[in-house]
Amino acid sequence: MAIYSYKLTVDSGFAPNPFWGALTLATCKPRLRDKRSEGEWIAGWTSNTLCGDKVGEERLVYLMQITEKMSFADYFMDKRFLSKIPDQSSGLHVNCCGDNIYKPLVANASLCSHFVQVPNNNHGRDEQEYDLSSVTVLISNRFVYFGCEAIDVPDCLRPRVPLGQAPFGHRTEYPERCQEFIDFVFGLAKRSVLGRPHQWPSGDESWTTTARWAPKKMSTETRRASGKTTCNARSISLRTSSKC
Repeated sequence: MAIYSYKLTVDSGFAPNPFWGALTLATCKPRLRDKRSEGEWIAGWTSNTLCGDKVGEERLVYLMQITEKMSFADYFMDKRFLSKIPDQSSGLHVNCCGDNIYKPLVANASLCSHFVQVPNNNHGRDEQEYDLSSVTVLISNRFVYFGCEAIDVPDCLRPRVPLGQAPFGHRTEYPERCQEFIDFVFGLAKRSVLGRPHQWPSGDESWTTTARWAPKKMSTETRRASGKTTCNARSISLRTSSKC
């Protein structure tokens, strides 16, 4: 078991996109998308650029287990992810921030020139080559997204968080530590989407319409009762963002 951590500099509901029952990472972080495998975990944290959090004080924005990897061509054509194709005519922001923005022009599309970018509000054509430098989209149906309600994680459960940007993700590979962190996070989540993204239109509540129940995981309360936790996570006061 391994967890790969990185810091978000932007959190707009685009990368990652946590809506419509799946958290997807289809743009940005091409090296992370290219190297990670199904079953591995990715943790996204706040940063000074995102919301002013200092090094060592980063909070968890989301946690996902990679449950599927697919090509951009398959992602665009898969009926499960049609809602993630941006619809700029929609009055609801959740319909505009989808990350399914690369439409294949030929069969077996794999090169940058094989795709056209769908009109969207997040990435321009100058970012297409960077996005498509990895051919992989990461998909999760086992995730928790806190958004601007990002949480503090007790030091005794906290995985390794990079000091700066980590193109491949900063690895934590101690199985017991990883499992306790995962159980702690899922123990706090009644739904998969618990907060709006940091950069989100004021007054738009469309992010609340796509959340589903979070997958069941062993809670920290259960693990404490079995004597397997290494700290009293219950005593930690979870601080949410005042900057969102």
